[in-house]
Amino acid sequence: MTPAWIVYAWPRLLCATDATPQLQLAHLSTRVLVPGDADHPAMGQTLWKGEWQHGTAGVAWDWVRLPVGVVAMVDPMSLVTNLQFLNPRGEVLAPVDSARQLNEIVHALPWQQEVHRALGLMH
Repeated sequence: MTPAWIVYAWPRLLCATDATPQLQLAHLSTRVLVPGDADHPAMGQTLWKGEWQHGTAGVAWDWVRLPVGVVAMVDPMSLVTNLQFLNPRGEVLAPVDSARQLNEIVHALPWQQEVHRALGLMH
């Protein structure tokens, strides 16, 4: 299984903010790092990748399964990616603006289903 943080080793890819809807990511791996029990939530990582113009784009993040069964990102500001976002003037976005772009991408992915599958909760 591919470790989620491998994305750090992938070559950087430039992506204009208006081009992110064209970015098609597919599930690569989801790992359960802490299986969880009555006293501790399940936790893990997920990795998504897609081909993008001149290379492979990847986005990874940590997730947690809350006591009510909801799966959430551990920290929406701490996603790992090799994408570097550019504004319409071609300038690199500030980290907070890049996180906003990444969260829009993640929001459109069926990643919670993959986490439930990894936890053995899907039938």
